[in-house]
Amino acid sequence: MNAPQSQAVTLPLPLAGVRIIAIEQYGAGPFGTQHLADLGAEVIKIENPGDGGDVGRVVGPHYFGPGDSHFYQSFNRNKKSLTLNLKSPEAREVLRRLAADADVVFNNLRGDLPAKLGLTYADLKDVNPQLVCGHLSAYGREGSRAAWPGYDYLMQAEAGYLSVTGEADGPPSRMGLSMIDFMTGTTAAMGLLAGVIGARATGIGRDVDVSLFDVALHNLTYVATWYLNKGVEIGREKRSSHPSLTPSQLYRTKDGWIFLMCNKEKFWPVLCEAIGKPEWAQGGDYVDFKARLAHRDQLTEDLDAVLSSDTTEIWMKRFAGRVPASPVYTVAEALDNPFVAERENVLTLQHPGGPIKTVASPVRAGGWPDRPAPTLGEHSEEILAEAGYDAEAIAALRASSAI
Repeated sequence: MNAPQSQAVTLPLPLAGVRIIAIEQYGAGPFGTQHLADLGAEVIKIENPGDGGDVGRVVGPHYFGPGDSHFYQSFNRNKKSLTLNLKSPEAREVLRRLAADADVVFNNLRGDLPAKLGLTYADLKDVNPQLVCGHLSAYGREGSRAAWPGYDYLMQAEAGYLSVTGEADGPPSRMGLSMIDFMTGTTAAMGLLAGVIGARATGIGRDVDVSLFDVALHNLTYVATWYLNKGVEIGREKRSSHPSLTPSQLYRTKDGWIFLMCNKEKFWPVLCEAIGKPEWAQGGDYVDFKARLAHRDQLTEDLDAVLSSDTTEIWMKRFAGRVPASPVYTVAEALDNPFVAERENVLTLQHPGGPIKTVASPVRAGGWPDRPAPTLGEHSEEILAEAGYDAEAIAALRASSAI
């Protein structure tokens, strides 16, 4: 029997006590570790003091101050910052000391760099046999492209995404967001957690690798299965439509667009009733998936004609909870949506320069920390002192440009 709500125990965040050392910058890596920081992990972000730290700090065009861009704040909340120049032997020794008391050492460097910088399990297992060493790269740490730089849009292009995105009679198009970066960061977070669970069960750590390329290809899922087993290639479809189900696409309304997804037969008669065309579900050209697909162009014209008689807002009220439908919003409209406020999807963080609004973690596990991203080296002395360095040793590290 559950305890009354008033007696409920306040639990710590699920990753409280997990320590992650992250040699990371820009988007994919920081996005992944931010998931873990939001869930309570201590994420210590390693930044090179000589080049201004994470390059994301200077990605414009919008800033909260010098070295503090909106871009950087989007990926680094709830973390700590320690400056270390890993080209310095003294800094690498600091890293090894930190690794001895960590669960994870993670990086999102070019595939050939972790071994050169001593960031692999083989390099660090002597100081911590349970350590998980995570590596997020463009093309992996092995093979002919290990030393290649790579970015999200390149992966979208090579993994076939552009060939299936955009209008049928238009050029190939990329997604409007860097979804390969975000998916790879999220996949890395999953891999790191799996590694930590395994290490705690066996006492033995490991390397965990993910790459932008591998994640991009993996996301092809059923489209890949169609080609690999039947030789079927899909291309761009009109109105962003599903390749085999309809209605599952964009339709015109009086003042814009609406996306309908009757991806189960049970929704079709409900839609027909809601738009005043119950006869369409009774027989003829639109009676089932097969018939509708064969007559998709005509169905698009007919649905456009009906839906154009009223606004998107009115149709959404008629469809709400009955027919899978969404308005087509701008980013501004999406964030100003009252449902976003209802779900508390926007956090306000208390930043030294004033409040910062950011999108909350999608994982709800009893709350989340709410600190803004750290300033460069904000926690250096705190972390080094915890690791056993006294004031004199810290000063010496600073004098040698190790931190």
